[in-house]
This record gives sequence, C-alpha cells and structure tokens, in this order.
Amino acid sequence: MKIPEEFDIIRPYTDEEFEAVMKRLLADREFAEAIDSTLGRIPRMIMFHRAAKCRNATELHKKVVTPLVVIYMAFVSKGFKADFSSIHPLDGNWTFISNHRDIVMDSALLDILLIRHGADSVEIAIGDNLLSKPWINDLVRLSRSFIVRRSLPPSEFIESSKLLSRYIQFAIGVIRHPVWIAQREGRAKDSDDRTQKSMLKMLALSGQGCAADTLESLHIVPLAISYEYDPCDWLKAKEFQQKRDDPDFHKSREDDLVNMKTGIFGHKGHVFYRTAECIDDELAGIDRSIPRNQQLEKAAEMIDRCIHSNYRIFPCNWIALDLLNGNESGHSHYTDRQKRHFERYIARQLRRIELPDPDWAFLRTKILEMYANPLINHLKATGSNEE
Repeated sequence: MKIPEEFDIIRPYTDEEFEAVMKRLLADREFAEAIDSTLGRIPRMIMFHRAAKCRNATELHKKVVTPLVVIYMAFVSKGFKADFSSIHPLDGNWTFISNHRDIVMDSALLDILLIRHGADSVEIAIGDNLLSKPWINDLVRLSRSFIVRRSLPPSEFIESSKLLSRYIQFAIGVIRHPVWIAQREGRAKDSDDRTQKSMLKMLALSGQGCAADTLESLHIVPLAISYEYDPCDWLKAKEFQQKRDDPDFHKSREDDLVNMKTGIFGHKGHVFYRTAECIDDELAGIDRSIPRNQQLEKAAEMIDRCIHSNYRIFPCNWIALDLLNGNESGHSHYTDRQKRHFERYIARQLRRIELPDPDWAFLRTKILEMYANPLINHLKATGSNEE
C-alpha cells in the first residue's frame, strides 16, 4: 500500500525499507556496544543473527523481541499476563489508550501479550525526546513506532500535531492497523492517571465532523496497565523534590536514558494488562451540540473511568494507602508479613536517592502516593465504599 509522503518523517519503516535499515542498524557500532553492555557479547551475536534473517516487523517481534523479553521478564518480574476478553476481534483496528507506567516496557509488553493471544503487534507512539541516538530512531521505527515530535518551536507545533493526527487516522482507517498511545505526554509520576484533553484534541484534529465523531471513528479501547512495583519509583520521587526545590528543573537526555534503563532492568513484581470495552457506543451518546472542549472532557472522563476500574490492585496498594492515612482500614487485603516486606522495599528505594539535601519525609510520601493513587482511583471508579 502506498503511504503518503507527508508521513515519511514520522511513520514506521515499511516492509520494503526493513532489510536495508536493519542492515544499517546491525552495523552500527554504538548499537552493538549498547547491547553488549546490557546482555553480553554472545547473546548480542545470537540476537543479531536472528534479526538479520527478519524481513518485517512481525518477524522481528516474533523471532527476536518476544523470546528475548520473555526470558528477561523471568528475571525481573513474577510474570506478566493480560485479559483482552472485552474486545472482539482482538486484531481489529483499535486505538489502545492506556495509562503510562514505563517508558519502554508498557508498549513492548503490550506487543508480546497481543502476539501471545494470536494478534499482531501494534503501531506505537513514541516521543522524539527519547530518540537521542540515530540507532534508537532506526530501532523503534523498525519496531512499528511512529514519532511524536515534541522538540519543536511553537510556530511548528500545531502543524506537527495535525500531521500526527492525520497519520493515526490513516493507520486506523486505511491501513487498518491497531495503534497504541499513552493517555498523556510522559508518565504520571504520582500514578494519578488522567487523560490529557490536549492528547484527545490532537487525535480529533484531522476529523471531518465534531470531536466526538472523530474519536468514535478511532475505535478507542481504554487499557489499564498495572505494575506491582515500579522500578523507577525512587527516580520519580527524586524528580518531585528537584522540581519542588527548583521550579525550572528539567530532566536531561541522560536522565531519560537512566529512567529507560532502570525501567527495563528493575524488578516489577506482577504485571497485568486489562482492556475495557471499546467506547464507541459511549462516545456516540455525547451530545454533539455542546462545545468541542466539553466533548473532549467527557471523552477523557470515559477513558479515565475505564482505566481506573480495570486496574489490578495488589496488596502493596492497600498498604501504601494505610501508611499514608496512618491507619489499617485496608488490613483485610494484606498480611503483616506483606506490610513488613513493603516497608523494607520503600526503605531500600529511598536509600538509592542521591540529593544534596534530601527531604526524606517528602520523598517517602511521594513514593507511597505512587502506590496508593491507583487504589484511590479504582475505588472511586468502581463505586466501592471500602477504604
């Protein structure tokens, strides 16, 4: 299928381009050194040998990425599972909108879980702030990622957003390939997951009708991603204090790489993905006569409610909420042993933080909020009175 040239700057590589780009990637010394430093030379050589035989992204995911991630997840998690029973067919042209826990692993695990369930991988939205090296750009675009261009002056941002919106419409409506995009730019550092209206506004830019009509045409499926433990919790807490103490603080590209590496190789406990039903029918019920912004707000509320109600809640979420509240109202959901284990975990994560003047009480509270907020939102979304 002919892809319009206007998308060349952001789209994934095509099957026709795949072989040449893969050859370039495998010849990149910096890429090889990066893999050697994490996996070792022998595993890298095996991986490169397999990758050289792949002819498209589907083969790359099935023959290289999936086996590698499954082995690695056996060491850094207690397993990862999914419940996709709410959508039929699973390989439809859905737009998965999810909360965002980890820079790399959220979309990587989604691909593998879909493949496990007999579907193909999705096209993935990835910010250009993460493409700090040419080989990273090649790697992600070989893996069906399209680029969200954030590093642009304001004068170019609107046109870039329109281009991105048109590409997503093209992928869903013409190529009929599923897409994944996070509900907000960047991760919710406190795990209080909320869909940004600006993200939905971007999705609706290229539509012919009102905002709700355009969103309905994208067949949005809210997806809840639940990590028992967040390997980057200490980094996020550190960033909270840095921003508190210096309002002008911004992470560097090196900071992003540290977050990526920590998220990939840190312990995650249990990981669970669950889809809600496609919200087409709910979107169809939005009054088209109300202002555009109100339509977007109602759509965001729908997505948030679906994500919050489909979280997998772990004992550590109940423990964190009780520690924040200074009570044991959720004690029926955890044991004393689990509480002691979680408190030791928090203490270990805090010890990893290096700051000139650490505010330990503030840092501890921020980490506890990261684990309590999914439970708080889940109880509200499901109408539970249990606290």
